[in-house]
Amino acid sequence: MTILTQDQKDQFWRDGVLVVENAVTPEELKSLRDTFAEWVEESRAHVDDYGETMDGRPRFDLQPGHSADVPGLRRVQSPEEVSEVYANVMRNAATVDICAELIGPNIRFHHGKVNSKLPGTATKVNFHQDFPFEPMTNDDMITCLLFIDDVTLENGPLEVVPGTHKGPLYSHWHNGVFTGSVSDEVFEQHKDNIVKCTGTAGSVCLMHASLLHGSAPNLSDKSRTLYISTYYAEDAIELSPNHLPSTLTHELVRGEASGRVRCTPYGMELPEVPKDTSFFAQQAAAG
Repeated sequence: MTILTQDQKDQFWRDGVLVVENAVTPEELKSLRDTFAEWVEESRAHVDDYGETMDGRPRFDLQPGHSADVPGLRRVQSPEEVSEVYANVMRNAATVDICAELIGPNIRFHHGKVNSKLPGTATKVNFHQDFPFEPMTNDDMITCLLFIDDVTLENGPLEVVPGTHKGPLYSHWHNGVFTGSVSDEVFEQHKDNIVKCTGTAGSVCLMHASLLHGSAPNLSDKSRTLYISTYYAEDAIELSPNHLPSTLTHELVRGEASGRVRCTPYGMELPEVPKDTSFFAQQAAAG
């Protein structure tokens, strides 16, 4: 049984983005929310980024200004490694089947993270493309942004430029610095075509890894938390170190191993492997 209609598939490949409702069950959604709420409570006891991932960087990324009274947990790296709830959703949610319909039938897990904008936090994501952070031999790669909260126009929704996944891979290096974002000139070129992606909790926004996107701060009194998991076609091979390595990276989540590699032509600059907790620091350091 297929989940997507042909019109939805056509929309994804035309626009590079598609929002689908009911990507997890109510029970899965509640478990995801409850687990993240526990992490927020835990973060109140910390003043700096904490925990440790596979590559030795902190797992829990705190927004500047974080405090016990006003927690600002903005990212959890590789939550699947420390939570069976997130690992189960990564492997078994309808999201995975949807990706298999688009780039399958054989797909692997690349990396996962939770990005959160708690009420009143100033985290802004400058416009960028994901693929320049994670080049592969082919670009059949989808970033899945699962809405753990309702995503509204006021709480910092994903902003995308439809169709840019068909265009160039823009440089994220400027004046010798990997900024994790495109230039101001590229942003100005596309700003009039920005579309904001909203939806109810439990929906998923499927985004091609080459799509130009960003998001504004959350200035509302409502949280905007996303579980972001990235999947790729099984016949793609990484061309640079994974920027968020995990013990689950490359796990085959649908189909079977083909023993083949598929290459498509493109050119781009290799990314910088992050040394800080997350790419938020790269963007902030670049001004």
